[in-house]
Amino acid sequence: MKLKLLAVFLLSFSVLVQTQAQQRRPSGGGYGTQQPRYDSAIAKLFGKNTAFAADVVMEMKSESAGMTMPGKISFLDGKSRFEMNMANAKGSSLPPQAAEQMKAMGMAEIISITRPDKKEQYLVYPGLKAYAAIPSTDAQSADGAPKADDLKKTELGKETINGHPCTKYKVLLKDDAGSEHETTIWSASDLKDFPIKIEMTNEGVPSTLTFNNVKFDKPAESLFNPPADFQRYNDPNTMMREAMMKRFAPPGGTQPPPQGKAPQK
Repeated sequence: MKLKLLAVFLLSFSVLVQTQAQQRRPSGGGYGTQQPRYDSAIAKLFGKNTAFAADVVMEMKSESAGMTMPGKISFLDGKSRFEMNMANAKGSSLPPQAAEQMKAMGMAEIISITRPDKKEQYLVYPGLKAYAAIPSTDAQSADGAPKADDLKKTELGKETINGHPCTKYKVLLKDDAGSEHETTIWSASDLKDFPIKIEMTNEGVPSTLTFNNVKFDKPAESLFNPPADFQRYNDPNTMMREAMMKRFAPPGGTQPPPQGKAPQK
């Protein structure tokens, strides 16, 4: 199991994430069944901070491309909520006019909700008034509490990040499959040792998460449920396919004749 936190920001199932989709696309074409989710291994980095909300900026950089995506995170006892808008993404990885295309299709705004207690993740698209419910295989406990041996931290020094005094650590992070992953965090001593900066390698690409405006007020429980009036789908592919059909359906709902053939009278 790999660390999937950063992949959450790239959920679009469209040309906006061509490079990410190629990594998950089976040889037969189309999109695979593996969906990004909030991995419990990352949740362990937050330590005893089990209730908070913050702004977050994700940056991915490779030798050939880069991407920056701002968003918001809410976290409560293992449950998480990410809010992002693809229209705000910037970087050379973005195909021209991709954000405008997604906005026109109602797919630019995305909310990812993870519920370890229900063993489900929800991909919510407010512009479509719909969401996809994806079964989670994550073995995270319902309360999100890390085990004592899940983290091995080595202090690297002291630094100031965005005005916050921090201790920099190298962290060996054990996921639910027992594999270890190395990451670097900056824990802010004036914010309950919250890791306001996280550096890691995701899918072979160096990535950084930077948190701002961290609030430790308990988020509302309602944030971690999809809207009751939104249509539920059991997989994102079906949701996206129906959204595309509605978007590009001809006036009146009639289907165009096959290419090269005149309509029958």
